Amino acid sequence: MRVMMIVKATKDSEAGVMPGEPMLTDMMKFNEELTKAGVLLDLGGLKPSSKSARVRFSGSQRTVIDGPFAETKELIAGFWLLQVKSLEEAIEWAKRCPCPYDASDGDIEIRPLFDMSDFPEANAETLARANQIDQKIGR
Repeated sequence: MRVMMIVKATKDSEAGVMPGEPMLTDMMKFNEELTKAGVLLDLGGLKPSSKSARVRFSGSQRTVIDGPFAETKELIAGFWLLQVKSLEEAIEWAKRCPCPYDASDGDIEIRPLFDMSDFPEANAETLARANQIDQKIGR
C-alpha cells in the first residue's frame, strides 16, 4: 500500500525559517534508512504558503487565491511517499522519524492513497487507462 506521511506546517515553516544543520543531518539519515529499506517512493519539503496559490472551484468558475493562507494547522510543510505493507508499518516509520521541527512538538499525519482496486465501479476501459498512466509514471 502507498501512504503519504505529511509534515504539518508550523509558524516557523510558514515564516520560511529553514532547518538547521543538525535537523538536516538527522533527516538525511532517516531518508537514507527509508531508501535502504526500499520503501521510499518520493519526498519533499514545501515552500511557505506565501509563495503558493490555490484554485477554488465553484461550478464552472475558477478563482485563483494567492498565498499566504491563514490557518497554519491546515497546511503541510513536507511529505514522504512510501510503499509499505500496512498502515502499522507506516506508523512504525513515522515513529522513527526525527521530530521535523526545531521545536519539540509537531505532527506527522499518515494517509493511505487510493488505488484502482478501491473503485469497484470502474469499467475495463477506465482500468486500462489507469494502468497506462501508471506505466508512464513508473508505477
